[in-house]
Amino acid sequence: MTIIWTLFALGVIAAAWFWFEGRWDRRLFADEPGRVCVNLSAAQARVWLQEHPETQVLDVRSAGEFSSGALPGGVNISLGDEAFETKVRALDRQRPLLVYCAGGYRSRKAVERLKAMGFENIRHLDRGFMSW
Repeated sequence: MTIIWTLFALGVIAAAWFWFEGRWDRRLFADEPGRVCVNLSAAQARVWLQEHPETQVLDVRSAGEFSSGALPGGVNISLGDEAFETKVRALDRQRPLLVYCAGGYRSRKAVERLKAMGFENIRHLDRGFMSW
């Protein structure tokens, strides 16, 4: 009986997360005048990077995670870094930016901050590096 309740609880937690994530995504990736902010699957991100080599690739994972593998051309600025915004200001706000983390939570938080900083063309890797 304990196994059944454990599986039930895990199912409830997963359903709650997908509900929360869906609401977050509808707000985060909504159309805004003068701004592009899109959530891409790994396949879409590959195509985007091939067709838009000028894209800046921002990895917001920790340095340790970054050292174990990253997207081609990725620049590591950890979301947990106290100087995150200072370091991100060195990026070109006019050029496209693809942002990712391990699974998508930290990069969504980063997208919120990047939008507030005035970035106009943001692509987000849905499900993060694990999907790559």
